[in-house]
Amino acid sequence: MSWRTVIISSQAKLDFKMGYMVVRSDETKRVFLDEIAVLIIENPAVAITGCLIEALIEKKIKVIFCNSKRNPEAELVPHHPSHDSSSKIKRQIAWEESSKAKVWQEIVKDKIRKQTEFLILREKEKEAALLASYITEVEPMDPTNREGLAAKVYFRALFGAGFIRGADDSLNSALNYGYSLILSAFNREIASNGYLTQLGICHDSMFNHFNLGSDLMEPFRIIVDRAVCALDSDVFDVNTKHSLCTILEQPIFVDSSKQTVLNAIKIYTKSVFDAIESNDVSLIKFYSCSV
Repeated sequence: MSWRTVIISSQAKLDFKMGYMVVRSDETKRVFLDEIAVLIIENPAVAITGCLIEALIEKKIKVIFCNSKRNPEAELVPHHPSHDSSSKIKRQIAWEESSKAKVWQEIVKDKIRKQTEFLILREKEKEAALLASYITEVEPMDPTNREGLAAKVYFRALFGAGFIRGADDSLNSALNYGYSLILSAFNREIASNGYLTQLGICHDSMFNHFNLGSDLMEPFRIIVDRAVCALDSDVFDVNTKHSLCTILEQPIFVDSSKQTVLNAIKIYTKSVFDAIESNDVSLIKFYSCSV
């Protein structure tokens, strides 16, 4: 089972040989492909062979390419990830609005529930109580935007009244970096299951190629929030990024078993598709940070 997140930070040439990724830089190293879950290429000066790209796609390894600022810029998505993708895409286009609405309701409720739990851990009881009240008010497709109201209370409770989500500062940069890693993992699973990342449940921006990933990842954002708070740093640098990369390997609980975040994403994503196509939200397997 793949489990490693491999980061290529220095200029290098990446090649494939006998089941291994060969990294040629100042020294030559080999990494067994079956161990790799995510490959992050931080340096734009890295060269990669076609043979390795083919092997990475075959092994369904998520590959993330970073820009000159070492921030995620693109990812490798295969054209034919699933043998029955044509059938699944037709079903995806025909998903019933009522089924999507109920699934989105459960996703939003679980996201706010996890935000509430984290605020309690941070001893923000007043704000946690307010978020808890929002959970019971979430309707199918969340027309009253309880998700947005909860986010406003949540972020201010975590980071102070002056915090503005989306501002150009180190805190938002850290959050965005972590979220981008989670989103990439979801896009991998969506493609592996044969569905289109562009067609979302609630998100439907014409400029967002990953609407469906943006939908499914919502409850997992709190994992990033926890990691950023634990770092307790005012600087967003390479060390911060490498610390955040480990979140995909962290243990959490899903479907009555202990899994890495990456495996939990796989289990949860498949369960959401089952829930939509069966019109049964009880099939969704949400994660927990504790038993």
